[in-house]
Amino acid sequence: MKKVALFWPGDYRAKPNEWARPQINEATAQLQQALKKLGRTPYLVEGFLTKPHESIAKLGPIDDPMIGVFVHWAYGPHTCDGAAGKDNPLLLASNFSGTWPGLVALLNTGACLESINRRSSRIWTSAPDWTKDPTFMDRLDEWCSTGQINYPRDELHYSAPVRASAQLLAEQVATEIRKKRVLALMLGDTSMGMINGYFGPRLLAKHGFAEHKVDQAWLPVRMKSVPGEMVHEAQKFVRHQGVTFHWEEKGAEDFTVDATREQLRMYLAVLELLDEFKADCLGWQYQLGLLPVLPPSDFCEGLLNSVCRPYSNGDLIITSTEADQGNLIPMELMKRLLLKKGLHQAVMFHDVRWGGSHEGRWLWVLLNSGSCGAYAFNHDPNTLDGVHSYRQPVGYFPIPGGTFAGESLPGKMTWARSYIKHDELWMDVGQGEVVALPPKVRDAWWEGTTRQWPFMAADLGCAMETVMAHYMSNHIAVAYGDIFGEMVALSQSLGFKVRVLATK
Repeated sequence: MKKVALFWPGDYRAKPNEWARPQINEATAQLQQALKKLGRTPYLVEGFLTKPHESIAKLGPIDDPMIGVFVHWAYGPHTCDGAAGKDNPLLLASNFSGTWPGLVALLNTGACLESINRRSSRIWTSAPDWTKDPTFMDRLDEWCSTGQINYPRDELHYSAPVRASAQLLAEQVATEIRKKRVLALMLGDTSMGMINGYFGPRLLAKHGFAEHKVDQAWLPVRMKSVPGEMVHEAQKFVRHQGVTFHWEEKGAEDFTVDATREQLRMYLAVLELLDEFKADCLGWQYQLGLLPVLPPSDFCEGLLNSVCRPYSNGDLIITSTEADQGNLIPMELMKRLLLKKGLHQAVMFHDVRWGGSHEGRWLWVLLNSGSCGAYAFNHDPNTLDGVHSYRQPVGYFPIPGGTFAGESLPGKMTWARSYIKHDELWMDVGQGEVVALPPKVRDAWWEGTTRQWPFMAADLGCAMETVMAHYMSNHIAVAYGDIFGEMVALSQSLGFKVRVLATK
C-alpha cells in the first residue's frame, strides 16, 4: 500500500464534533506524520462523517486502505455503513484519553464492524508525539505492510475448568430459563449508533430470551397518568434513604427538585409498563429521541438496578442503558446466578472509559452515566447511602435531570459481555477486582473523565492490550462476588460461544 485514506467518524450531534475539532486536527497531523515517516502518502476525507449516508457516499468509493481517526464518541454506522461489503484494509486509530475518550468509540466501532463481519484492526497511543512511540510505529508499519495487526492472543481462552458445584448451580438456572424464557422489555432500539448491542429475536430466541419493544413515545403520555401523590412519596423515599441531591449548584442552577420529580414520575411510568407486560428486565434507549422531551433517564435506571427503591417488591429490575442487549443478557444471567448462590443480586453497567497504572497494576476506569445500582457504593441492599445525583452535563442533556453516581467500593468481582461474531452470540467472561484508590489518585482520574457519573476502578484480570485489541464493546457488566465458573457454565448451557479473557 502507498496511498492511505484518513477519515473522521463523528457524532450525530454538531456540538461534540465542534468540541473535538482541535483534538481531531492534532491526531490527524500526528498520524499523517507517522505515515509519511513510513513512506506512505496519506490523504484526508474532508469533514466529520455525521450520518450514515455520508459514510456511504464518502467511504464507499475508496479502494485504498482506510484509517478512521477517533478522539471522541463516534457512531458505529458512520464507519460501518461505508466500509460494509468492502475488503480494503481498515484501521481504527484512537488516542488514549479519559477526557477525550476516542478509545471508547474505537471499542464500540470495532464491535460494530465485527457484528457485520467486516475485518479491521485497531491501534492507539497516549504518546504526545506519535512517531516517538516505537510500539505504535511498529504496529502501524505492520498494518501498512500487511493490511492487519496481529496482537497476542495468549490471554484469550475458549474453555475454563468449572467446579461440579458451579456446573450444578448453572444447570438449575438454565432449566428455569428453558421452562420460562426471559422477557426483555425494550424501550426504543439501539442508542447512538451502537448497532453491536442489538441482537433481535432471531438471535435471542436461541438462548432463552425474548424481547417486546415499546415505542419511547409512550412515556410522555404514560407519565401524565402517574398520580402526584406517588411522585411525592417516591421523592420522600429517596431522600430518606440517603441520596444526596446536588440541586442548584454552580453551573447547574436549573437542576432543581422539580427536575428530580419528573425523573421519578418517569421511573413510576416505567414500573407500570414493566408490570403491564410482566417483563423480567429492561433495555432503555433514551438517547437521542427523548433528549428534547424528557429529563435524562439515568436516575431512574440507577433506582431500577437497586433493591432499595420506591415501591420496591424486594427485587431489582436489571436495566441496561442505551437499549444495549449485549449488557442486558449477561446482567440478567448474572443476577440469577447471584441469587441462586446466595449473593446480592446487583449487577452494574459501565463504560470501559479509560485507564492507568497504579502501583505497578493496570486499572480500568469504568464509568457510565446510567444503570449502576446503589449497591456498588455501599454494599448494603437496604439503603441508598453513597448515591449522589448531579445534573447531567448541559452540553449533552438540554433538559435538566440528575445522575445516579458514587464511588464503587472494593471487592472481588466477575464481569461479562455478549456480542455478535460470525452471526452467532458469544459471551466474554472474566474475573477481577474493584480497587480502592487513594483519594488524590481517585479524584484525578474521576475529574479527568466525567465527575457526575459513577466511578469504578477495576482490574479486569487481563492485560490492557488484550482489552484494547480484542474486546467487543465499550460496555461491560460487573457483579461483586465470584460467579465466574457459574457464568461460564450457564453461558455454555444456553448455547453461547464462550471466550475467557484471563492472564492464566
